[in-house]
Amino acid sequence: MKNFQYYNPVRIVFGEGQIEKLADLVPNDARVLITYGGGSAERTGTLDEVRTALAANSNREVFEFGGIEPNPEFTTLMKAADKVNEHDIDFLLAVGGGSVIDGSKFVALVSSLTDADGSVSRDKAWEALTSYCKNIDSAIDLGAVLTIPATGSEMNSGGVINYSERQAKLPFGNPLTFPKFSILDPAKTLTLPERQVMNGVADAFIHVIEQYLTYPVNAKVQDAFAESLLKILISEGLAVKNDPNNIETRKNIMWTATMALNGLIGTGVPQDWTTHMIGHELTSLHGIDHARTLTIVLPSVMRELKDSKKDKLLQYARNVWNIDGAEQGQQLDEDTIIEMAIVYTENFFRELGLPVSLADAELDESAIDPIVKQLEAHQMVKLGEHSKNDLSVSRRILERAVTSKAS
Repeated sequence: MKNFQYYNPVRIVFGEGQIEKLADLVPNDARVLITYGGGSAERTGTLDEVRTALAANSNREVFEFGGIEPNPEFTTLMKAADKVNEHDIDFLLAVGGGSVIDGSKFVALVSSLTDADGSVSRDKAWEALTSYCKNIDSAIDLGAVLTIPATGSEMNSGGVINYSERQAKLPFGNPLTFPKFSILDPAKTLTLPERQVMNGVADAFIHVIEQYLTYPVNAKVQDAFAESLLKILISEGLAVKNDPNNIETRKNIMWTATMALNGLIGTGVPQDWTTHMIGHELTSLHGIDHARTLTIVLPSVMRELKDSKKDKLLQYARNVWNIDGAEQGQQLDEDTIIEMAIVYTENFFRELGLPVSLADAELDESAIDPIVKQLEAHQMVKLGEHSKNDLSVSRRILERAVTSKAS
């Protein structure tokens, strides 16, 4: 296991009916900007619950900014930053899924980057994003009310921002954007469309995989925790598809998705975010849901990199999919065991109604060149736990992804 420091200051308030706790969690004298996405938070009554809780203290001034997109857009977030400065906001409250929380984190960081006239500088904000926002040393406080379990943004300090005009989807991270608190009410997920629920399960699953499927460093706690999370997502993902109104299943999915990317299983271990970086370009160029880009790319990453990931792939096969190496009395070779684990993974995604190839997303080999060019433009040329996945490796991964081997 590698040396590490682990820090996570986020207060989690979990359970049904917990939005009322906002009355105590948000500072009494705050000037609050509620940020949210489309109309679902309004239609489901979640925003009304938030407004009521905040109104419990008349000293708070509350403003609102809606319309933050899935894959939050840079241009939209700049408008939110303008509103922060216009109303002298000192607390952001993100109500929604990972995109709203990611976007609010970015607003918290860049609202102070102003031009001479006092307006938020688009150029400075873009420069900050291309530097992963690591050099910003001040941010507005924020909290979150989670409605879509998927990204884990409610308990970490990172995010991803889309800038369509530049065909860019870029990650960022800064310890100043850990939420002060996050309210996780699993009942809020009962109104989600099935597509969003399945996307969330897959997103969380691949968050775990990217921190786990590298090479062994004798990190027994992290490995065992990661394997448990994967098995929970497999069982509960299939359960929620078959019985979407089971609140106990929703609770387990919500908490698992949070634990998948709060930093704990990634401490002291190598990580490989190749699937995410390639997936970001698929979203940027073709508008495919983030989670679905991941299920398209991951099986091909496993196959292309199976030699360098061999030990962990065998561990994954054994401990997650219960492939013990013996089938009908015959001892299986290691390549066969690994391929079985990959096929089981693909079949799991398919059972959730998710794509596992470019063809499933109505794309073909003509999509590959533009993706590779975007990876180069965004300096994603040394991916992987060994920083050896160059553009040629990414191209081979995409070539493997054109059609599913299991299809």
